[in-house]
Amino acid sequence: MAPVRQLPGETSPLAAAARLPLRALDDLPLAPVLVVAPHPDDETLGCGGAIAQLRAQGYPVQVLVISDGARSHPRSQRYPAPRLQELRASETLAALTLLQVEADCVTFLGLPDGAVPAPDPAWFQAPAQASPVAQAAVEQCRAYLRRVLPQTIFLPYQHDPHRDHRASWGLMQAALAELPVPPRQIEYPIWDWDPHQRQPLGAGYRAWRLNIAPQVALKRQAIHCYRSQTTDLIDDDPTGFRLSPELIANFLNPWEIYFEYRP
Repeated sequence: MAPVRQLPGETSPLAAAARLPLRALDDLPLAPVLVVAPHPDDETLGCGGAIAQLRAQGYPVQVLVISDGARSHPRSQRYPAPRLQELRASETLAALTLLQVEADCVTFLGLPDGAVPAPDPAWFQAPAQASPVAQAAVEQCRAYLRRVLPQTIFLPYQHDPHRDHRASWGLMQAALAELPVPPRQIEYPIWDWDPHQRQPLGAGYRAWRLNIAPQVALKRQAIHCYRSQTTDLIDDDPTGFRLSPELIANFLNPWEIYFEYRP
């Protein structure tokens, strides 16, 4: 089936996701595989089915969590930032254990939640003039990539409505620029599933679905490992974040949605 192409003025392909072409993992160049998560839980929400499928077929999967996740409940007294960061990391490890990813394949970069440094467009022409914070973050990502040398990267969508997701995408682009062989990049939407934030698909992108029907039940269990984000576990911050059941439902279809930039 030919990919559904986004035309100027059309809505996001997520508005008619079930119409997108359906693919299997056999269509993808694979190992080594890296999944990049802006926050602890994005890897499971966006790619949990793909991760479980890859691991079931014996492919190695590495996960890089960019931010510390410590701002989801900023007014909690029982869970101040260091304790919340520890909790969210433990939830990530529990979820990924269910998906058969070993703890030593999970790396937490620990950048500040809500303030992941983003290289601005000028970075790619004059990286030495970028802020020291952005330079340090890019170097962290670069050192990690040199060690892992992925062939395929799942990463947040370039135009995701959340700034940390866009910043994480930018950090990876800056770090990837020095790899001798660029990996295939497959982007996943998170906040575009919210119809109030959804944007048309970026120019040059193609959207498709990955069949994860056999992995949906396992993915559901993994998502609910994130009790700090899906329940009232942290009940002393009325402004705290919580994933709504309506949003979670979008990640429990028998397929996952991915975008690829192919101008």
